[in-house]
Amino acid sequence: QLQLVESGGGLVQPGGSLRLSCTASGLSLDFYTAAWFRQAPGKERETISCISRDSSITKYADSMKGRFTIARDNAKNTVYLQMNSLEPEDTAVYYCAAERGLLLFRLCAQGDFGSWGQGTQVTVSS
Repeated sequence: QLQLVESGGGLVQPGGSLRLSCTASGLSLDFYTAAWFRQAPGKERETISCISRDSSITKYADSMKGRFTIARDNAKNTVYLQMNSLEPEDTAVYYCAAERGLLLFRLCAQGDFGSWGQGTQVTVSS
C-alpha cells in the first residue's frame, strides 16, 4: 500500500517561499499520478496542481498559476511543491495525493485520488 508523508510546511512571512515535499513509501511512485491540494480553515479542499507519472504533463488551478510549481523525482519517490510570493491567503493545510494510472485530460480533483498524506500546515503571517 502506498503511504505518503508531507513535509516542509511552517511559518513564513508574506512574500516568502517554501518548498513542500511528499515522500512515498510502500510502493514505487513511478506509476502514480500525483497532486497537491490545500484546505484553508472553513473552506473546501481545493486543487493546486497535478503531475503525470513522467512529469510530461502538469496542470494548475488558474488561481495557482505563476506562484506554484509542481515537480517530482521518481528516483527519490518524492513530489515537490515550490511556493513563491506567499500571501496570508495561502495559509492552509497542504496535502499530497497519488493515484495509479490516472490520466490527466483535465485538472485533477480530489475524488480522483485514493492515496493521501496527512497534510502539512503552512502559515503565512508577519
